[in-house]
Amino acid sequence: MSGHADSKRAIFLALGANFAIFVAKLVAALFTGSGAMLAEAVHSLADCGNQGLLLLGMRQAKRPPSPDYPLGWGRALYFWSFLVAILLFSVGGMFSVYEGVHKLTHPEPLRWAWLAVGVLVFSIVTEGISMHGCLQEVNKARNGRSLWQWFRETRASELLVIFGEDLAALLGLCFALAAILLTMVTGNLIYDAIGTIAIGVLLIVVAVAVAREVKALLIGQGVEPRRRAEMVAFLEARPEIDLVYNVLTLQMGTDVMVAVKARMAATPTACAMIEAINVVEADFKARFKDVRWSFFEPDIAD
Repeated sequence: MSGHADSKRAIFLALGANFAIFVAKLVAALFTGSGAMLAEAVHSLADCGNQGLLLLGMRQAKRPPSPDYPLGWGRALYFWSFLVAILLFSVGGMFSVYEGVHKLTHPEPLRWAWLAVGVLVFSIVTEGISMHGCLQEVNKARNGRSLWQWFRETRASELLVIFGEDLAALLGLCFALAAILLTMVTGNLIYDAIGTIAIGVLLIVVAVAVAREVKALLIGQGVEPRRRAEMVAFLEARPEIDLVYNVLTLQMGTDVMVAVKARMAATPTACAMIEAINVVEADFKARFKDVRWSFFEPDIAD
């Protein structure tokens, strides 16, 4: 999973930063008439809603198991994370592309351009603080892996989404700043339109990348490869087990389900073998605290 990363802290940091940035950028967009600035304002507002959905997903994931949901609600978090990726694609990306195309065909002069620059600089600093907080949590879970490897392997969908949003926001702000500065220097409004389209394309690319990773979790991924290797090594080192045939895992939000097929060491009675299995399972859950369900299929040594 996400190691000791605090996903909720990263979400609240992003929520506070995006709301402050949304207000600042909206005011600047109204004064300047910048399409890039308006696109960024909509992006920040969408991010606020997205973070609210992630918090809702984290709350739903904590619901206890029931007869209708015997394995609990842990995977509800993946649904909301996937929905956030869809919204990032549609509300953020598609709107920005539309706004950019509209600016190309109906250019409007910039007003109060230096106000827009000031707001963008403020936004970059604020978003940078949010990104720094997110990276602090990501680094707790990376375990020496590159950011790209963590992105591909992590099972913490909510942290994955926040990382993608913060990255897109920072790059988008840089695009918007460059677009406005080029427009101010050259007087050519096409740069503002191109900057708006670039922001939209960026959001779409990030949304598709995030959705691709969350889709795998929705279908049903096991634990991270490193985590599974640790589980297999733990079982193989147990004196009660002669041979581990297979270990199947399924990530269920913050919880994990594990099924083990292994050949047990010889025991004098069947009751002794059952007791050995119970000891292994208890120690296994003590070692891997995110394992909520474990199923053991034993094979008796000849």
